[in-house]
Amino acid sequence: MTTSPATDRVGAASSGRPRVVIVGSGFGGLFAAKALKRAPVDVTVIGKTSHHLFQPLLYQVATGILSEGEIAPATREVLRGQRNARVVLGEVTDVDLTARTVTSSILGRTTVHHYDELIVAAGAGQSYFGNDRFAEFAPGMKSIDDALELRGRIFGAFELAELATDQAEIDRLLTFVVVGAGPTGVEMAGQIAELARRTLRRDFRSIDPTSARVILLDAAPKVLPSFGDKLGDAARRQLNRIGVEVQLGAMVTDVDANGLEVKDGDGHVRRINAATKIWAAGVQASSLGRLLGERSGAEVDRAGRVSVQPDLTLPGHPEVHVVGDMMSLDRLPGVAQVAIQGGKYAAKAITRRLEGKPPQKPFHYYDKGSMATISRFSAVADISKFKFEGFLAWVIWLVVHLMYIVGFKSRITTVLHWAVSFLGRGRSQRVATQQQVYGRLALEQLGPGFSVSKTGGPKDPAAPAEDVTERRSA
Repeated sequence: MTTSPATDRVGAASSGRPRVVIVGSGFGGLFAAKALKRAPVDVTVIGKTSHHLFQPLLYQVATGILSEGEIAPATREVLRGQRNARVVLGEVTDVDLTARTVTSSILGRTTVHHYDELIVAAGAGQSYFGNDRFAEFAPGMKSIDDALELRGRIFGAFELAELATDQAEIDRLLTFVVVGAGPTGVEMAGQIAELARRTLRRDFRSIDPTSARVILLDAAPKVLPSFGDKLGDAARRQLNRIGVEVQLGAMVTDVDANGLEVKDGDGHVRRINAATKIWAAGVQASSLGRLLGERSGAEVDRAGRVSVQPDLTLPGHPEVHVVGDMMSLDRLPGVAQVAIQGGKYAAKAITRRLEGKPPQKPFHYYDKGSMATISRFSAVADISKFKFEGFLAWVIWLVVHLMYIVGFKSRITTVLHWAVSFLGRGRSQRVATQQQVYGRLALEQLGPGFSVSKTGGPKDPAAPAEDVTERRSA
């Protein structure tokens, strides 16, 4: 990739139509852009990555069920039929609420985008609750890079165990610890257990993959606390059936290359030796939340979410809409549906303003329910007043997730890969490389200027050199 002198084609646009800038290509940003398809506006979507990520299925990429392409179609491809939409790649580094500009940077190139309406849907990253050093040894589950790194670590652990001769080392390599008993942690632990007990059970000669130890840790006293006691208990029982050790009331106090330390509710500190640690606890809103709070005077909570008006706009700035994981309103959960409904609401607010119609009623989130898979043919679902578990919940989960996967091609290949994994024993995506495992750590050691120095072309000396891994702690 090469760079070229910075330009501002958005600012120079001469269509005369209102300019809508959308920050983020996740659920909130993408659905907002699509909702503006027929509006008389020019839409610019600024994405930190070139793809739209279906984050709820990241764990299936990490455990070899799906490929990254099936859950992360190119944003440009998704919006190619929308003539009023333009997609640009960049990390947003500044928002000037007075001048109404958004500044983005990518590999030394800085671009300023002018807006008449702004939708900020930059999402959230992993939070380590003030212990960012844990990220070196316990990757999160927020990006394709995270999922591929974890795939390399999980499958690599079995390969290294096959070579080991010391039983203590084999036990360390075949111990997998998932921190966080929310939906992501439960799904991840369940799939690692199935991977060890079904997919890999006949693939090795020196080790027995079914002896792998999968531990699910959480400082909370319940599994899936947001699902209620009935479904949480059902999930815990099913996890136990497939061999997952559920340890609750256990707070992680330290993590290193060989394992982690855990403090139990009685104050006792113990150590678990494990090569593979996965962090599925806690989220931190994009740093843009704090920036918007500073610029507008709006309050920002500990997780970096900015307080918004009932219509999802910044106080004093009705042209700035904040949706999804970045906004703090009525203690809404950080789930995809909040972002989707918020993005559509913001798009409709813009359209109504252009048409001279009165504002909408305050944003109201319609809770469509929560679901989590535990193992093949087993899930839990909390939908309105109805609670499902087992096979029926799994079928509901299957249908709902297929509906929200973007693209017909992705749906077809996803169904095929699910058939291979759930009806059979296979995993179609088992490729793992050292680059996947160590690439993130190597780049962090080299520093943010390394990638810029290797791209060629002119550089912008004013481009900020900051950590953009989004592994900031609350």
